[in-house]
Amino acid sequence: MSSWAALVAAGPITANVVVPGSKSASARALVLASLATQPTTLTGVLDSRDTALMRAGLTSLGAAFTDLGDNQLRVHPFGAVTGGQTIDIGLAGTVLRFLPPIAVLASAPTSFIGDPAAAARPVAPLLAALAALGAEVSNPPALPFSIAGSPAFRGGRVELDASASSQFISALLLAGARYTGGIQLRHIGATLPSRPHIDMTCTMLARHGVQVRQPDEFTWTVSPGPITGLDAVVEPDLTNAATLLAAALITGGKITTAWPADSVQAADALADVLAAFGANLAYAETATGRELSVSGQQVHGAEVDLHAVSELTPVAAALAAVADGPSVIHGVAHIRGHETDRLAALATELGKLGVRVTETADGLRITPGPRHGGVFKTYADHRMAHAGALIGLVTPGVELDDVSCTTKTLPDFPGLWAQLVAGSR
Repeated sequence: MSSWAALVAAGPITANVVVPGSKSASARALVLASLATQPTTLTGVLDSRDTALMRAGLTSLGAAFTDLGDNQLRVHPFGAVTGGQTIDIGLAGTVLRFLPPIAVLASAPTSFIGDPAAAARPVAPLLAALAALGAEVSNPPALPFSIAGSPAFRGGRVELDASASSQFISALLLAGARYTGGIQLRHIGATLPSRPHIDMTCTMLARHGVQVRQPDEFTWTVSPGPITGLDAVVEPDLTNAATLLAAALITGGKITTAWPADSVQAADALADVLAAFGANLAYAETATGRELSVSGQQVHGAEVDLHAVSELTPVAAALAAVADGPSVIHGVAHIRGHETDRLAALATELGKLGVRVTETADGLRITPGPRHGGVFKTYADHRMAHAGALIGLVTPGVELDDVSCTTKTLPDFPGLWAQLVAGSR
């Protein structure tokens, strides 16, 4: 753990920032390249703890990687999927959920372990679905666990409740074309969070020649067949970008960053959250693609439904904490099962700084108040660290108890943040 004094902005922040590759797109790109029929080259894969764990896990299953320099990675795909290894998922939901559906293609059992807090991350519905399809899964269905199948794993028709994580669906779709019977998947839960991440999965599969058919809103079908190798460039992480852009709104400045058109991420929904809190959005076409500039003079209280972009909840809570009136965040009950119980953590840590926060069944009610400094606990959660850093821009004396957790998605967050704050005046 590494404590860190949050940097206070001297005035409005004006900057152009370059954001590393998307964690979500990097994870899917690594999996699809490993499942593909021929080697491929990926450019812009995020260099972070989560992607390092994903690479290590895929290596345990039989893939290989060659760093080419210049931010390029050569991926040598599986021949036959190998088992018999132990995969450490750390605290990464993508590793926890994307690799078991691949591990069932090996005849030898694969074991999964992780950080102590990872045991609380939901995975049981996915493991139950794999068991229903014929895999051998240890009990109880939570970390640590082991799983085995066969190289001719059948797949087929299955129902599961993905209310706790859309990654359950993405995980089965990513591997489904390698099953001899494909996958026919139906979601039977009451809610389905983060739907844009499922759309990202389907879009990336289509680019690799795998068509995902949807006969209705909650059913997905993938036929067996090859996954075509594809040299690809990973988009910048727009959730991280939105975190940096929020600094412009909080300080009354202006920040510009790449914001790709036709993104596989929920670009419009993420930008709309910033706009709801008072940000001015300006898009521009450049020689290298589209950019988004965010500016603002005052953070306004807002009511936002973040069901589709729940990763942005800590940023939205930080904006609400410094707004000119009360805010309501809803649609995010499922983030109680993220890296930590984010709703409880935000209520506790914002409350310690003088903000009045009430948990609701599916979100938070936040009423700003006179703020003061203090230790802001991160709970080993990178998004919590981002929230603390944002509030610290305009609240002297905020200290994060552990900034090292930001390596999950930003390998040098303190350095990047320092460059950003250096643009204040």
